[in-house]
Amino acid sequence: MTALAHVPTGSGQSAPPPASRRGRYRLLPYLLLLPGTAWLFLFFALPLLQLAAASLYDPSGSLSTGYAMTWAFSNYWDAFQAYWPHFVRSFVYSAIALVLALLMGYPLAYGIAQKAGRWKNLLLVCVVAPMFTSFLVRTLAWKTILSDNGWLVGLLRDVHLLGPDGRLLATPVAVVLGLTYNFLPFLVLPLYASLERLDYRLLEAASDLYASPLRAFRRVTLPLSMPGMIAGTLLFFIPATGDYINAELLGTPNEYMIGNVIDSAFLVRLDYPQGAALSFLLMAAILAIVFVYLRKAGTEEVL
Repeated sequence: MTALAHVPTGSGQSAPPPASRRGRYRLLPYLLLLPGTAWLFLFFALPLLQLAAASLYDPSGSLSTGYAMTWAFSNYWDAFQAYWPHFVRSFVYSAIALVLALLMGYPLAYGIAQKAGRWKNLLLVCVVAPMFTSFLVRTLAWKTILSDNGWLVGLLRDVHLLGPDGRLLATPVAVVLGLTYNFLPFLVLPLYASLERLDYRLLEAASDLYASPLRAFRRVTLPLSMPGMIAGTLLFFIPATGDYINAELLGTPNEYMIGNVIDSAFLVRLDYPQGAALSFLLMAAILAIVFVYLRKAGTEEVL
């Protein structure tokens, strides 16, 4: 006798899936998260824990004799006392570079997003094209441009903006210019993404309400571009603060930033406890600045 096929209920709805299948469906999102979570744990969380442990080692140890875990929290205070000028210099250089990048990057992003027309894609390629080459190569190119025998220094001497013996290389100006150039795309691209979605009809409405172009920018364009500006400033400021290549190649020890000190502690002096303590101090300072900045930016956006 042939078995009867399952007949749907009178409502026309099929029977719900069995409980075992529903359980597998609930587990699917967690299974998709598993590879990324494992990657972050192995290559971010574990090294971070190891770095935290290294910052508490006995500072009298060495690679040859080994390091003893003595929970030496004094490493943090000693490192800060010894190198606090480098912390200040790093934040000052990065802040100045960020201001310069905003002055150049915001008009550039606005022009590409709203005025470029069919040239938009080409201009975007021009913005990101320097990133196709090595960070080191780009910085070495600036070393050539800013050299004492370069065309830029010669031009500034000819127009008397630099003295006969004036120079740009091996000065704070060179380091700030290098930071501005190398990290500028990280600021321009998020700004472009926000400005590209800007509805131009809002600016026309502001003009119809007799708002001046400056007032329309302050009340319409700037608030709507704040998400991109916040993301761009963070993407610019955070790596610029920890950078050491620009100060190494374009400056002198008088312009060294905290990244140079950390690099020297790990690779030259082999003082792992001090290098780890400086790394965590830098991380804590950046997190504090980011927290305050996001709170302030979020409050202003609401207002």
